Amino acid sequence: MSNRYELSQLYELYLNSEGVSTDSRNITRGSIFFALKGENFNGNHFALKSLEDGASYAVVDEDTGSDDPRVIYTQNVLETLQMLAAHHRRILKVPVVALTGSNGKTTTKELITAVLSTKYKVNSTTGNLNNHIGVPLTILKLDKSTQVAVIEMGASAPGEIELLSSIAQPNIGLITNVGKAHLLGFGSFEGVKKTKGELYDYLDKSYGTVLYNSDNPHLREMVASRVRLRAIPYGVSEQRVTICEPTAENPYLKMVLNSSREIKTKLIGGYNADNVLAALAVGEFMETDPELSAQAIESYAPSNNRSQLIKGKYNTLIVDAYNANPTSMRAALENFKRMECKNRALVIGDMLELGEDSQMEHREILDLIIQLNPSLLFFVGSEFECAAKGDDYLYKNALFFKTSADLRLFLESNPPKGMTFLIKGSRGTRLEKVLDTI
Repeated sequence: MSNRYELSQLYELYLNSEGVSTDSRNITRGSIFFALKGENFNGNHFALKSLEDGASYAVVDEDTGSDDPRVIYTQNVLETLQMLAAHHRRILKVPVVALTGSNGKTTTKELITAVLSTKYKVNSTTGNLNNHIGVPLTILKLDKSTQVAVIEMGASAPGEIELLSSIAQPNIGLITNVGKAHLLGFGSFEGVKKTKGELYDYLDKSYGTVLYNSDNPHLREMVASRVRLRAIPYGVSEQRVTICEPTAENPYLKMVLNSSREIKTKLIGGYNADNVLAALAVGEFMETDPELSAQAIESYAPSNNRSQLIKGKYNTLIVDAYNANPTSMRAALENFKRMECKNRALVIGDMLELGEDSQMEHREILDLIIQLNPSLLFFVGSEFECAAKGDDYLYKNALFFKTSADLRLFLESNPPKGMTFLIKGSRGTRLEKVLDTI
């Protein structure tokens, strides 16, 4: 186990490679394989095979039993990957926009990318690669052609945003919002604010700039408590925005800026106005052309079950089923209530990772649903079913299913028709499995 490299030496190998790989099943020829470990896998066991499959080097932290000079030994593969990414970020010196938040991160990231792409060569987080592995991998995809990077940062426990900030080293940052997500990991709502605020802390110390939604009292308080922080407000009130009421014919978000410029989006839900304004604020700070920025927003079409309007087999579907927490669930239901449509129907999945507050939060959402009084009401998971115990209205009007597969079987035999469905739930409930049946 003598093949040990200094970070600078490893960086030279990286610069002359075809990038990095972490999945031994999908090796890019000429890449450096990082043998990551998890609860159910150990990349060290596949290091030698990665070399056979075309990797130029393999970085490991366990004895492979090989003296192949292409095997690089290190104390901790994940930490080495993170250090390499942080070093690459320092060398490149490109502006980095980082964002985190309880809701809307990925949509806002996509909108920011669309706006900045009107002027710059932008590289941004792909998919949901926003954790302690995904952020380094995103950084290591940046090259000399990159003019701006947009990095999404997720967290489910304290200290994670601090770590990701130290890797991405952002110049500009924003928190979309703070809400009751991942309470099981954060312990409390104050824990959520503290962890998301680690991005503000980094930018405070590094003399960066924060863009914040001044309509959000929690974000206002978090900015005010950091007296040296350079912070620029945006928001519906700040920019005198009018949000037009959705209709059955045009359910998409439409908004008017400063009583003049109308923006017609392809996003469902007035709550997306904050995401749009965040992207426009970043564009203004980075001096993009306002008209081109607005056009980029209008051209953006969501995917991956986020704020999408889909024509189903028999019904109209509003699909927001990528994730859910009490804040986003409440916003989706309130938007659905404002829509002018007949025959409302709901497919609602459990909100996961809420810890000891779970039953209370699910009960509060049930109260909102009862006010909506939908024509059809389906629940997936055990949390809503448990919270509904003893409620006569729900026992008479709702059907409960343990899994999406169970609901799918029911819908295949009992297909509803002519309804407008809102489909909303945490990723773990896998509501996308029922989409093609309705």
